[in-house]
Amino acid sequence: MSTTPPAPSLVVVYAQDLTRVAEFYEHTLSRPVMEQDARFILVGDATVEVAIVQMPEALVAANPLETPPRLREDTPLKPSFLVDDLDRVVGAAAATGGGTKSLAAAWQWRGQLHLDGHDPEGNPVQFRAREAVSRTEG
Repeated sequence: MSTTPPAPSLVVVYAQDLTRVAEFYEHTLSRPVMEQDARFILVGDATVEVAIVQMPEALVAANPLETPPRLREDTPLKPSFLVDDLDRVVGAAAATGGGTKSLAAAWQWRGQLHLDGHDPEGNPVQFRAREAVSRTEG
């Protein structure tokens, strides 16, 4: 059990393969595993945590995993995380079984570039990076 105080923000993701999904968030967000047991893995730091929780068996049976993953676009929620570098995230997502749209599809809002993606099980996620230099549209 962790003795670290909880972060102000926590996202819970239900997963069939805890290890694979946790590695995705650990590497794309550049955050360590903080705590784990057989039912969950907690990735994060003092600012944000992602709890990857074992999906109940009934849901596992009703939602078989596919390769590539079936994107779960019918969910009303998409967590968005501020990261250091979208180029790094694109590589980390692909290396851990997830994916992102191309960097050309990133869009600007509030001084940040936003890039949509998905974890290895198809759950939607968005990555944001502060835009250091203005991007030329076109």
